Amino acid sequence: MTAATTTAARANALPILIAASVMMSLAMGMRQCLGLFLPPMTQALAMSASDFTFAIAVQNIVWGLAQAPLGAVADRWGLRPVMVLGAMAYVAAMAIMTAATGVWMFVLAQTFVGIGIACTGSSLAMTATARAASPARRSVVLGIVGAFSSVGTMAIAPLLQGLLGVWDWRWGAGLFVILAAAMVPAAMITGRVDRVPQPSLQRASAAAAIGEALRNRRFVVLCATHFVCGLQLIFINTHLPNYLALCGQDPMLGATALSIIGGINIIGCLMAGYLGQRYLKNVLLGLTYLGRSAVLMIYFMFPPPPATTIVFAAAMGMMWLGVIPLVSGYVADLFGTRNMATLLGVSFVIHQMGSVVGAWGGGMVFDMFGNYDLAWRFGVSLGIVAGIVQIVFGGPSGTRSGVRPAPAVG
Repeated sequence: MTAATTTAARANALPILIAASVMMSLAMGMRQCLGLFLPPMTQALAMSASDFTFAIAVQNIVWGLAQAPLGAVADRWGLRPVMVLGAMAYVAAMAIMTAATGVWMFVLAQTFVGIGIACTGSSLAMTATARAASPARRSVVLGIVGAFSSVGTMAIAPLLQGLLGVWDWRWGAGLFVILAAAMVPAAMITGRVDRVPQPSLQRASAAAAIGEALRNRRFVVLCATHFVCGLQLIFINTHLPNYLALCGQDPMLGATALSIIGGINIIGCLMAGYLGQRYLKNVLLGLTYLGRSAVLMIYFMFPPPPATTIVFAAAMGMMWLGVIPLVSGYVADLFGTRNMATLLGVSFVIHQMGSVVGAWGGGMVFDMFGNYDLAWRFGVSLGIVAGIVQIVFGGPSGTRSGVRPAPAVG
């Protein structure tokens, strides 16, 4: 490739990467801030905490079950139509939520959120990024785009809590309708990556690609430990604001903590992408799970004054979504990018099983015992096991034989 061709390719890749960052930032940012609605919605709509978290669990089930089929559709017919459909589903979800009068309308809204996030969240956004980036720079670029997924949380959390503190919760839901609508043009631009040719050597049916992946020990371990990732993250997203309210803290502290997690995660994702280009990704993933577990254990062992919560948020932010570039890069290393959306979808089925346990299970524990002690201890224990298994049995990172890296536009 000549210097002029390389420059042109990078210019073509830049709008795709920017749009993918915006789309994923909004999709993930809104989802991660849904826990802020728990106190006002449960009071206004006479829902229990387990009702609210049941809806969040449904969202995660739908997301997990839809991810692999939608990934296969995107691999077969293109990312753009799937991502645009997902953005429109997100708009519908937020409109339904704004009009909700009870738990079942909220469940319906979260069902649409699950479809929307499956089409616009990390799996398809990272697939687009991996295809748009050259193999030599892929891990770093995945880290950069992954970092932008936190910008949404960092900006949305304090804005939403400010609205909830002054006006009815429906104003916050209305804000989410506007933000979801902005995802539609971002999805259309990200879809330009469909023009990037994929080598025929990598072409395989979704069933064949999944079958090959499930025979790979490293991929199976990756999926199994992804369960714990989903459990820990959704537990914090959904229950941290309520936990702080129970401890008598200012409601704004929960939003501040989520915002700090999002802000610091920018650094965490950049570091994950950089380190993933140089060190074994399975070891980095295992250390992430162990680190999260240590931070969770220390935080929940003591009363949470504001200073401790800020430190907790900063520490957790360093390990928050850094798994996204590592998991995405690892799958690309092992199997290439042609069926990447499908395979990431498979791993997300397991991830979302953990999310269901973290969201709904956490709510059930709270309703039964009036505290989260059993829930956080369970999350810490599983995190330690997952970290050790990922390091010991995750195997060395590498590209499988017989597969050439997909060509890229930048």
